[in-house]
Amino acid sequence: MKSQELILYRDLEYRELFDQIAKLLTRSPEEKSEAMPDSHACAGQMIKLASSYGFSGNLWHCFLALCLADNENAYSTSCEVVGPVRGTLNQLAAHDFAIFKELFSYDISTLDDRGASGIWSSLKDYEAPDESSSVYNPWIRDQILALAKALSCASDEEVFKAEVTEFYRRFGVGKFGLNKAFRVEGEENHPRILPITNIETIDLSDIIGYERQKQKLIENTEAFLNGKAANNVLLFGDSGTGKSSSIKAILNEYYDRGLRIIEVYKHQFQMLLKVQEQIKDRNYKFIIYMDDLSFEDSELEYKYLKAIMEGGLGVKPGNVLIYATSNRRHLIREKFSDKRELDDELHNNDTVQEKLSLVARFGVTIYYGSPDKAEYLNIVKELAARHQITMPLEELYAKANIWELQHGGLSGRTASQFLTYILGKKEEK
Repeated sequence: MKSQELILYRDLEYRELFDQIAKLLTRSPEEKSEAMPDSHACAGQMIKLASSYGFSGNLWHCFLALCLADNENAYSTSCEVVGPVRGTLNQLAAHDFAIFKELFSYDISTLDDRGASGIWSSLKDYEAPDESSSVYNPWIRDQILALAKALSCASDEEVFKAEVTEFYRRFGVGKFGLNKAFRVEGEENHPRILPITNIETIDLSDIIGYERQKQKLIENTEAFLNGKAANNVLLFGDSGTGKSSSIKAILNEYYDRGLRIIEVYKHQFQMLLKVQEQIKDRNYKFIIYMDDLSFEDSELEYKYLKAIMEGGLGVKPGNVLIYATSNRRHLIREKFSDKRELDDELHNNDTVQEKLSLVARFGVTIYYGSPDKAEYLNIVKELAARHQITMPLEELYAKANIWELQHGGLSGRTASQFLTYILGKKEEK
């Protein structure tokens, strides 16, 4: 069976299904007496994958394109960094692409002649009930569909290889190439970086006000993406003012330029060295994202973070920065009682500096303060216009003022929650 002859592309995520369908399509006369995979079960798995990934059209071609786009191997990860490669690796890839091209040439509707009752003919021109994908964002899903069509039309193996290589160069490969954001799981010495498939689709323009803060964040991020010197960033200030939303918006803004985000919690700081080792040689810019970062004076995890940011012996990867949000300016809790306790210390200034040294490792600090009354009402007005709420402004402002008094004070979050309430009442009517 041809699929068993693959060299670089052997470790496919859906290898079992790949082998089963390839065996059904390439069955030789000698194999007629052998037990064949269940054709109906294979079709069912293809439909399940199509539902998860949002595929339509020729599902066999979509499946093969997914196998190529998702597989991280020596060739694919090299191409995402430098484009087309030379040497032996190039020859090995050409061998595998010849097999894939042959598999692309098979007509899955012929499987209906073996008792499949028209199932495979329908999968050759599959119409999805909707175009949503629970695995990839729509833009990447569309690129995989485009790759499937291009490969099905490739005139020869060289064109086929060129199409795949260009896909790697433009979009990358595997989980880092085809996803925006990630989380960390696993043990300290063996962390796993897993995709987060559902990301809030917020843009910088959706955050009303805070233009100076957003511009400062944009400038640092663009310097990072352009290979220039860039700093770790701390966004601090009042709750509900758009700190976390700004970072999510930055990801959505610059994802297509190779920006990725990995969310890490403070109990995972000991994993950071291992996480950096996994991403340091990839052709992407990674932001390690720490939301609502703060420490009690008894918590020592901040020492790991300090070492990662500047204090370790190893060279810090050039494609990694840390962006954090916090309600605290100095991150580590300080109390008036600390002063009394320090009176007995020989070098009390050293202890104070130890607590302040973490925030000093963020080269850029951006303050997000609560809006005043006029700014709050302007946020309400802008959000109402975007949601096409036609309530008279005086009435809208009066209700917004009552809402903020009862729901946490002046903030962008309070304004957004108020508009959600108004929209809900509107839908009820």
